[in-house]
Amino acid sequence: MDLRFDTISFLSDYGLADEFVGVVKSVIRSMEPDVAVVDITHDIPAHDVRAGGLALARAAQYLVPGVVLAVVDPGVGTARKGIAVEVGDGQSILVGPDNGLLAPAVGLVGGASRVVSLEAPDLRLPSGGATFDGRDLFAPVAVQLCAGRPLGELGPDIDPALLQPGLMSLAEIDDGVLNAQVLWVDRFGNLQLNVGPDDLESLAADAERVRVRLDDDTRVARRVDAFGELRRTELGLVLDSYGLLALALDQRSAAEELRLAAGDGVILEPLDDDNVGAPVSTQVTLGERHA
Repeated sequence: MDLRFDTISFLSDYGLADEFVGVVKSVIRSMEPDVAVVDITHDIPAHDVRAGGLALARAAQYLVPGVVLAVVDPGVGTARKGIAVEVGDGQSILVGPDNGLLAPAVGLVGGASRVVSLEAPDLRLPSGGATFDGRDLFAPVAVQLCAGRPLGELGPDIDPALLQPGLMSLAEIDDGVLNAQVLWVDRFGNLQLNVGPDDLESLAADAERVRVRLDDDTRVARRVDAFGELRRTELGLVLDSYGLLALALDQRSAAEELRLAAGDGVILEPLDDDNVGAPVSTQVTLGERHA
């Protein structure tokens, strides 16, 4: 049979300790053995829709055109909708829950050209419960889309504007400082911020260094192009492979040293005097004030 798509890109929070990923992939193969499955990741923290949406958005522009199967679904079995979202005028279709998981990736690739709710009675595999839609609904739908089943046969159309939005914060300049947030911590401990080069230029144009304020620490970070440009004790602001700025150390975990995690706030501000020497760290201890 001629396939409309020959690739399903699969992201989930299932992990690899249980059988969930293997079962979903076996359902796909049993329905259409000529479809290849690309594992984006299955190590999204359990139930973390925000992290799943960010990971999918980071990967989106590099994925093979086809069907994207994304399942981070704490609302499985409830009234939340299952959806299929066409992007690029049919170049790819994203399948998953309508809980904000798909929204960042859809926005990154230019928005949805069509969205349908997965309501056709023949889509779901028979099962004893309603808690495994990755296996029972989303995987069969992904395969049927690869085989060329029209979107209109899957269920009614939905206005894309009514989909659940993604949970991504935007950096804001307020009173001369940039209020940012850690979006993601990679396995090397680099801290990706929701800050692009334009945001930093608006804060401190052409400045080589900026001050980084945390809850109980103040650091100076130097803007560099590569991790290897940093000295051993130096904190860097590096433009990462996704076009966002990351706080990083050379061959060490910035997340561990700065005690930061995804979702934490960070304040960036210009230095009063950019001609500073070695980077500094100032510990701030709160306590009683003595005369």
